[in-house]
Amino acid sequence: MRVIVAGMGVQGHKRLRIAGADAVATVDPVADGVKYRTVEEVPLDSYDAALLCVPDTPKVALLRHLLGNGKHALVEKPLFAADNAELDGLEKLARANNAVCYTAYNHRFEPHYAAMAELIRSGNMGEIYRCRMFYGNGTARLVRDSAWRDEGAGVLPDLGSHLLDTCRFWFGNFADDFRVVSADRFENRAFDHVVIANGGPLRVELEMTLLSWRNHFTCDIFAEKGTAHISSLCKWGPTTMTVRRRVLPSGRPPEEEKTLVQEDPTWALEYAHFKTLCEKRTPTDMSNDKWLNGLLGRLADEALRAAK
Repeated sequence: MRVIVAGMGVQGHKRLRIAGADAVATVDPVADGVKYRTVEEVPLDSYDAALLCVPDTPKVALLRHLLGNGKHALVEKPLFAADNAELDGLEKLARANNAVCYTAYNHRFEPHYAAMAELIRSGNMGEIYRCRMFYGNGTARLVRDSAWRDEGAGVLPDLGSHLLDTCRFWFGNFADDFRVVSADRFENRAFDHVVIANGGPLRVELEMTLLSWRNHFTCDIFAEKGTAHISSLCKWGPTTMTVRRRVLPSGRPPEEEKTLVQEDPTWALEYAHFKTLCEKRTPTDMSNDKWLNGLLGRLADEALRAAK
């Protein structure tokens, strides 16, 4: 499969490295060493798919161009639009032209994320009562100095999209009854620390921040037959998953713990997944994008109104 990489920032360089010999051109309006300045300049007969590592604003227009011309597209998360009608239009365009539109949530390919999904779906945990996740990095200064990142709802769509997507990955279809617990601008113009929670019946609390000077992720799931926990990600390793089996009526539970020390495998695994979707011409399904677009849009409005 011949691919172009559009947007030669941090993500673009990662995607280019993973694409390897598949990459036939790079695109960026200002970066040095690229072949084209716009996606529209790239001859349509020279590529099959595009990896879009671009800011949020131009994504929809670029996807219209690509999907309308039968080109597959991997677009970095989140995929936001003015309303879900725009996403409906992209979905119909992709299907009409037998093109795949895939929004990249690479954490789904994190080994412990996949193991957690398998554990939950096995039913061995019994009823799931509560899940809490924390996702933090120390990029507040980098975001503040960016020409486009320190705006709007800040960390909420950036890291919140990952956390909410994880909820769908682990638990399936999910109600959109989340609310903003707190939204702060400690160092940035946009929010750099946000907590959201839902109303149940499976209670979920998600905390995201740009102020964790050591990058870190934690997850704790409390259930009828035990608990399950993840600490850190492969890219920040070591990463550990712990499963504890409940002892009745009480007592110290038996514990299974697995620690991984390895390079981040998610980029290569996700690219292989995207290629498989393209080879099979899998019909595009944007239901997850529409759920996230509606929910994060509402939460962003709620947080911004409260902050005025």
